Order: sequence, then C-alpha cells, then structure tokens
Amino acid sequence: QVQLVESGGGSVQSGGSLRLSCAASGYTFSRACMGWFRQAPGKEREGVATITRDGSAAYADSVKGRSIISRDNAKNTLYLQMNSLKPEDTAVYYCASSATFWCQLTAGTRDFVYWGQGTQVTVSS
Repeated sequence: QVQLVESGGGSVQSGGSLRLSCAASGYTFSRACMGWFRQAPGKEREGVATITRDGSAAYADSVKGRSIISRDNAKNTLYLQMNSLKPEDTAVYYCASSATFWCQLTAGTRDFVYWGQGTQVTVSS
C-alpha cells in the first residue's frame, strides 16, 4: 500500500521559512520522480517543484530562487525548503509521486499517480 505523508507545515510571518517533508512507503521511492504541489482556496492545484530520481530539479517561477526541493532515497523522504515566504504562498501543500522515473512540472498533475493528504502552510503579512 503506497503512502505519502507530509509534515512540516504551519503558520509563519512573511519572510519566514518552512521545511516540508514527505515520508514515502509501499513502493520503490528511489526510482520515482517526485513533486510538490499546492492548492489555495478557490484555485486549481499547481506544481511547485519536481525532482527526478537522480536529483534533477525544476521549479515554478513563483518559487524559483526561494525554494529548494531535495530527496533522501535512503530515508524514502522528499523535502521542500521554502524561504522568504510570502502571503501568496499560503496553500495546502501536497507531495506526489510519479509511477515512473519521469515527470514534468509543466504538465501539471498528469504524471503523478500517488498523493499525500496535504499539509497547510499559512503566511501572514
């Protein structure tokens, strides 16, 4: 049974930082392309960042330069370090996994088959 469990969300002030984690189990994490998505109230789910099994990363323009996606294949864990947070970063953040080694951030949710339950990030001004 595949499980993705996010943690690390919370409430911070503008300019603050958070580190999200996603613990994966029930499949071969090291082979999968992984991603972080977010969904704000009334908006569609959008891709934040993706990372291939060998560590190649891609970022949405909205977070580029402020966020770092990383993975620890030995711990089956995905991370998202978010710095210089802004109120517009407020959303539920989801961890997602592709079923293969490939995923494409610009394709939205298309390449992702497994999803976590989400963790809330709230940034106040």
